[in-house]
Amino acid sequence: MKAHTAETQATVTPAKALEFLKQGNQRFVKNLKVNRNLLEQVNDTKDGQFPFAIVLSCIDSRTSAELIFDQGLGDIFSVRIAGNVINEDILGSMEFACKVAGSKLIVVLGHSKCGAIKGACSGVKMGNLTGLLDKVNPSIEEIKAEMPDSVPGDPKFMEAVSHQNVISTMDDILEKSPVLKEMFDAGEVGIAGGYYDVETGEVEFTKTILHD
Repeated sequence: MKAHTAETQATVTPAKALEFLKQGNQRFVKNLKVNRNLLEQVNDTKDGQFPFAIVLSCIDSRTSAELIFDQGLGDIFSVRIAGNVINEDILGSMEFACKVAGSKLIVVLGHSKCGAIKGACSGVKMGNLTGLLDKVNPSIEEIKAEMPDSVPGDPKFMEAVSHQNVISTMDDILEKSPVLKEMFDAGEVGIAGGYYDVETGEVEFTKTILHD
């Protein structure tokens, strides 16, 4: 499979970008990855890159976006941070990906059995990690309101927080980036929330907002 070019990227809509990722994950789950010549893609992308999506995922070693979506060099931007939360630097990177480099879809990808979520639910305090995990607190409080009888260390509670954290991050992106919100309102980009199961390798897209 060839790397994306300016011409192929221009034909991609947010909905089509989402379909590329869904198809790629199905190939991954079935162990039917596309035959790629990665060295050829190195040559094809030496003068520029035209990714169709940007994926924000956790640093978890099991959740490499390029692998689980079966994508090659130059296909997607990949941003990774514990707990798939956002900050100004990540928002700036997303603005570059969409406004400058032409990506059509923003994906927030959470996953099951997330150590960052477990740490946030347990109130872990450790150096700079403290501030990072604090970004999960709004999702924790929301799930506490929905599941008042749950214990924060309960696996079901933590999974619920993981799911909510994806939705909260999606909301934060559009709330805190006027650049991306303007593009979203114009239908130039879409945003989707996905959840990766570390036991099966499958991604479930739990929320998608596309204006195609």
